[in-house]
Amino acid sequence: MTACIVGWAHTPFGKLEEPDVEALIARVAGSAIADAGIEPTEIDGVFVGLFNNGFSRQDFPSSLPMQDIEALRFKPATRYENACASGSAAIHGARDFLAAGRGRFALVIGAEKMTATPGPQVGDNLLGASYRREEGDIPAGFAGVFGRIAERYFQRYGDQSDALAAIAAKNHRNGVDNPFAQMRKDLGYEFCRTVSEKNPYVAPPLKRTDCSLVSDGAAALILTDEDTARGMGKAVRFRAAVHVNDFLPLSRRDPTRFDGAALAWRQALDQAGLTLQDLSFAEVHDCFTIAELLAYEAMGLAEPGQGARAVLDGTTGPDGRLPINRSGGLKAKGHPVGATGVSMHAIAAMQLTGQAGAMQLPRADIAGVFNMGGAGVANYVSILESLD
Repeated sequence: MTACIVGWAHTPFGKLEEPDVEALIARVAGSAIADAGIEPTEIDGVFVGLFNNGFSRQDFPSSLPMQDIEALRFKPATRYENACASGSAAIHGARDFLAAGRGRFALVIGAEKMTATPGPQVGDNLLGASYRREEGDIPAGFAGVFGRIAERYFQRYGDQSDALAAIAAKNHRNGVDNPFAQMRKDLGYEFCRTVSEKNPYVAPPLKRTDCSLVSDGAAALILTDEDTARGMGKAVRFRAAVHVNDFLPLSRRDPTRFDGAALAWRQALDQAGLTLQDLSFAEVHDCFTIAELLAYEAMGLAEPGQGARAVLDGTTGPDGRLPINRSGGLKAKGHPVGATGVSMHAIAAMQLTGQAGAMQLPRADIAGVFNMGGAGVANYVSILESLD
């Protein structure tokens, strides 16, 4: 059974008026169902991605969509959590549900309400996605974890500050065109490259412009089988979907390589019967600019230690051979943790169906999506294409 995306909804990301995660879920659930052109009664299962870990006192969110859509009462509903890849975990749960023949339509929701949480607690909450026994006391929270990764990478391959600034500048420039993005401002390369009062070090060598934003937001998808999708208004097919987990402690692996992500990319491309050259574009997990750099190497766009070339020579720009994060990525779009994976798939689906507005790429035939939880721990890669 091949799963297809046939509807979606997406809030803006940023500091939103919705008071809690329940309100964010309500904002997208019904909209996604309507976008697919089906009735709420046709939904057979609900799959909610939420990291939480202290961001909301309301844990157990799986039945919250029923608060707004009473027709979902008595449908099976489950919460999925896999750190920053919680949204992709929910998508995989929905795909498995459909493949098992348990239903025809699945509603997938990813959400997170983060901005109401005080800054120090945000940092501590996110550290829950690291191995606290060894990494729990790293200064600057999760930024400190990736700061150490960047530091090790710089020690091995030389100062990569130019490349990190180019990634940040590229993604902020792309974010200008994304109506859902939290920061729609072209900061420019020089600002991103220079340490200043407005762009201080957060976790050296990472500056503020190297770090994704604390965000509220939600996104939702409707999934169904390919036969059903062919009779609907639009459809995006999963040509491949792979999930690979690696060791949680950085001490158990080489922190300058995302080996789990590399394996997920190889398996996904093999499952799809494609090579990297067949992709039109990709949305990849850039929680920090060093993560996007390592993603280039994991996907095979560059050899280890050579990721800088892909951004500095324009390969990953909107006019390049393989545009990366035309949405602005997590860097500019924002990173409401549980919503991120669902958002990445929704943005890719918009591109593939020619509905990406100002973000639309001239060539959008086959998409790659890479969403990860933790520092390269839970790795999800999807290959998507429009269903003709």
